[in-house]
Amino acid sequence: MIKEITIRPYGGSLGTTLPKTMTDRLNLSAGDKAYAIETEYGILLTPYDPEFLRVMEAEARISKKYQNALRELAT
Repeated sequence: MIKEITIRPYGGSLGTTLPKTMTDRLNLSAGDKAYAIETEYGILLTPYDPEFLRVMEAEARISKKYQNALRELAT
């Protein structure tokens, strides 16, 4: 979904509002956090923490590599 938004001044910063259809679809509410990630194509605004994703990917690699040791530790 592509929606045009307008950047407005908010105090000493700039901000915008998101269309209700987007916030409903992404299950966002007032006070929720979102992450702005600068990419080669522009800004990606996401409700998902990119650091959490990086940690989970590392955990998956470690779990696979040491699955036998982790199984032993679990018993």
